Amino acid sequence: MRRIPLSRRSHVTGFRPLDGEAVEHESALERDFVLLVSFLDAGAEITSQPLTIEYQDGARLRRYTPDFRVIWSDGRSELVEVKYRTDLRAQWAQLRPGFVAARAKATASGGRFRIATERGIRGPLLDNARRLLPLRGAPLDPAASEHALRAARSLSDPTFGRIVDAMSCERASALGAVWRLIARGTLSTDLAVPIRLDSPVRSA
Repeated sequence: MRRIPLSRRSHVTGFRPLDGEAVEHESALERDFVLLVSFLDAGAEITSQPLTIEYQDGARLRRYTPDFRVIWSDGRSELVEVKYRTDLRAQWAQLRPGFVAARAKATASGGRFRIATERGIRGPLLDNARRLLPLRGAPLDPAASEHALRAARSLSDPTFGRIVDAMSCERASALGAVWRLIARGTLSTDLAVPIRLDSPVRSA
């Protein structure tokens, strides 16, 4: 069981299910990190507090436990520390030796160590993940789906709005179909920016 430190920031202890499994998270930022990883790679394996690393700090033996291990579906392995930037700056001198030890440990096993902050986790990509991830398993109307794909292939410069306008079904059904097809990767758009009606959308 993780000990939850007192902090100025909100701590949220919980378990985010991934494909029937659960990944423990302690803070809202960790929760967002897990969500983002699961959105970017549905096959990624995420382990909370995967190991404890012992390292020498002067005359003292210390221990450091990374927040997560991520094994991506292409085989890449990462040890990850999730920290708010203000906390990272305030505690850098204390944290740095453990990070150095974690980097050496990860490199020795063919992986890497990295620090993930809110700058890399939060933004339009996370906002899109929050919206799209629940839609990946949502029911998809076959007729509306076919209309959307046909429009995406036939339009010379397809956008989200143009595809919806070209579909011969109710607007609510058209919008739902396009969102679900983007969530499943059948239609593609730039997920690093907010999705709008004028966002270019193409058949993947």
